[in-house]
Amino acid sequence: MNRRNFLKQASLASTAMFLPKFVSGFNLIDSAVATGKKLVIIQLSGGNDGLNTVVPFRNDIYHKNRLSLAQKKSNLIGITDEIGFHESLIAHSNLYNNGELCVVNNVGYPNPNRSHFRSTDIWHTGSDANEHLQSGWVGRYLDATKNTSLNAIEVDDSLSLLLKGEHTDGIAMTDPKLFFRTTHDPYFRKVVEHHDAAHLSEHNLGYLYKTMVTASSSAKYIYETSKTYTTQTTYPKNKFSKQLKQVAQFINSGLQTKVYYTSLGGFDTHVNQLNKQKRLLKIYDEAMAAFIKDLKQQDSFKDTLILTFSEFGRRVQQNAANGTDHGTANQVFLIGNQLKKQGFYNPMADLSNLDSNGDLKYDIDFREIYTSVLNNWLEVDASKVINKPFSGLNIV
Repeated sequence: MNRRNFLKQASLASTAMFLPKFVSGFNLIDSAVATGKKLVIIQLSGGNDGLNTVVPFRNDIYHKNRLSLAQKKSNLIGITDEIGFHESLIAHSNLYNNGELCVVNNVGYPNPNRSHFRSTDIWHTGSDANEHLQSGWVGRYLDATKNTSLNAIEVDDSLSLLLKGEHTDGIAMTDPKLFFRTTHDPYFRKVVEHHDAAHLSEHNLGYLYKTMVTASSSAKYIYETSKTYTTQTTYPKNKFSKQLKQVAQFINSGLQTKVYYTSLGGFDTHVNQLNKQKRLLKIYDEAMAAFIKDLKQQDSFKDTLILTFSEFGRRVQQNAANGTDHGTANQVFLIGNQLKKQGFYNPMADLSNLDSNGDLKYDIDFREIYTSVLNNWLEVDASKVINKPFSGLNIV
């Protein structure tokens, strides 16, 4: 197999290309890890409007700035005398009432960036606004714990910066059966036959060959393990629900993976926001309801922490197109039954005290949340993952 043929056929193994620095799954299975705590990270991509998600319906400033977008009390799910959840968040209101939800308000970082791509990178890497890191905080968690790539899975076709470490990367995949079949393509068998060939180092292909060889056994572990569980829970028929269904299958089957990441896009609501956000939050909430039901039925929820964030919030004042433009601080949801703090961790934003651009001021640096999750849930020294010192929150 020469270099030209290798490159020509490499597309057959595109899934495996998301597995750099990979190791054999069967050789490094740790049974203790399989029963440990799990972290599920969900991103509402595009910048969800937090003010219309957790709504200060009695606030006059809120209503004056959103003449056509302000949510009416009659349409909201009442939480307190001052605050209501968006009408789509039925499952989340139940979680709140059960003490299984913590809402952290006004989460952000200094000198916020309003670019989707840059702000997402900041949240994924845990960097300062003026700092550009090439590794994600979950990837560096893998590095710090010397875990294998199997310990972080993104349910998507490509790997985000979030799961890329300096020495170990996570895995990106949407279907373990397809992943397994891909690694058993005849092309992969050719790789197995030739991975020790002397000419590989001459063409700098040895590393790539070895990556693909080891991917085969890891794909087998993921597929053979995850297929042992079949859910009895009915999920909505949409892509996001399918992703969470896959995560539930991984968790309930006893897969050793510690961290999962998925996302729901479309929250960039510059135009006609009301119906669009209502539809998206309904997709998110109903998928989460099925996911949590699935975990609870298998007694897996007790060992699962779910973190939902968006790369930024929206402007307080609506725009002329019945939408909202890119803002700054936003809320973060933490869901689980081992939370040290339930309900609201801190007060809602002070709408009378905005920054010079008319945006919410952040109260809590998002890396405080990461520090808490790393130290207290994933049980790793956060200072080995987050490059700046943070004390964390008494939240998990």
